[in-house]
Amino acid sequence: MIRIIKYAVLGLVAVVLLIVALANRQMVTLQLLPDDLAAFVGFQHDISIPLFLVVLGGVALGLLVGFFWEWMREYRYRAEARRARRELARRGDGKAARKTPDDELAELLGDKPASQSRALE
Repeated sequence: MIRIIKYAVLGLVAVVLLIVALANRQMVTLQLLPDDLAAFVGFQHDISIPLFLVVLGGVALGLLVGFFWEWMREYRYRAEARRARRELARRGDGKAARKTPDDELAELLGDKPASQSRALE
C-alpha cells in the first residue's frame, strides 16, 4: 500500500514538472557577467536556454548544495560513531559490548542491563 502511495506521489510530481516545463518553454539568455563588467574585463559569455531549464536547474543545484551542507554538518557525528566502533573493536570482538534493546530499556527504567544480570547468574 505504501509503495502505491509513493509511486502515485512521484507520478504527480512528474506531471507537475512536465506541466511547468511545457508552460515555460520560452528562451531566455543567461549572461556570465553584467554588460558593464563584461565591457571592462573584455569577456562576455552568454547562452540561450528554455526558462524551465533555468528554474529546474536552480532547484537541483539548491538540493545538491543543501545535501552537501548537511553531509558536512554531520561530519562530527560520523567521526564520533567511527571512534566508538574502533573503541569497541579494540576492547574485543564488539559483540559483548553491544547493547540490546532490553539493555537500553533497563537503563531507561533505572534497572541493571540484562546482559549484566545474566552475567551475575
